[in-house]
Amino acid sequence: MDRWLDQFLDHLRVERNLAANTVEAYARDLQELARHLDSQNVGSPKKVATVHLARWLRSLAERGQCAASQARALSAVRQFFVFLLREGKIDANPVDGLKGPKHRRPLPVVLSRGQMLAMVEAPDAKSPRGARDRAMLELLYGSGLRASELVGLRLDDLHLNLGVVRPKGKGSKERVVPLGKQSIAAIDHYLSHGRKNLLKGRPSVFVFIGNRAKPLTRMGLFKIVRRYATVAGIPRSISPHKLRHAFATHLLQGGADLRAVQEMLGHADISTTEIYTHVDREDLQKVVDEHHPLGRE
Repeated sequence: MDRWLDQFLDHLRVERNLAANTVEAYARDLQELARHLDSQNVGSPKKVATVHLARWLRSLAERGQCAASQARALSAVRQFFVFLLREGKIDANPVDGLKGPKHRRPLPVVLSRGQMLAMVEAPDAKSPRGARDRAMLELLYGSGLRASELVGLRLDDLHLNLGVVRPKGKGSKERVVPLGKQSIAAIDHYLSHGRKNLLKGRPSVFVFIGNRAKPLTRMGLFKIVRRYATVAGIPRSISPHKLRHAFATHLLQGGADLRAVQEMLGHADISTTEIYTHVDREDLQKVVDEHHPLGRE
């Protein structure tokens, strides 16, 4: 089994060009399956039957894994056996007919426009770190970048004269995202007044600089975002991804086209983008109060 797992993971890295973190997630799920099959004395992919996979899936639930984690693991296993079938290593896919766990995708908690503006305006842009932080918050909320995309930004990914940024997303896929006027101004100010000070004479191709003149890390970005959330008086724990949620939701609430938002977010499947079309309870109540006959006094 291990030999075929290694070949499948190589296929993900080389042929499908998936990010290292994604490949590692596949590896963890498939290695867990391999251990379970070994305990059932099933050592070859050809001997794996649907009943074995059903037992494995049931064992995940019994260990307390949530439905979303089970579904993710099942997706990895399904793709592994599709690969084996295509390579001619098995005659039938044992995942066919196996029902996965039912789960509802939770709606994201979205920050209000007022909260976002307070957070973006919280840094003191007169200081080098404040200029950097303001530029980062503008990018996260103004362009919907992922945390990994932001910390991985290089100078040649910025095209301020064209008003766009070209982040490299999942699977190293590049896309073009427009920049708003405030984002352009904040980035330009940081590059002119903050970045050189943070670099302390050292060269770097990365846009955002952290401690000791090294590129900012994801963990560093998370800490910065949470600090300014606290400054802005936002009570709940906030991550960079919450700013991405706000970017998408506020665009759609303002009438933006769903397909355009999908492209800016870099979603391969539009169903992932559709989750941002939700309307919160307060908005629903406002619609009823203003437009339904029984909602009016």
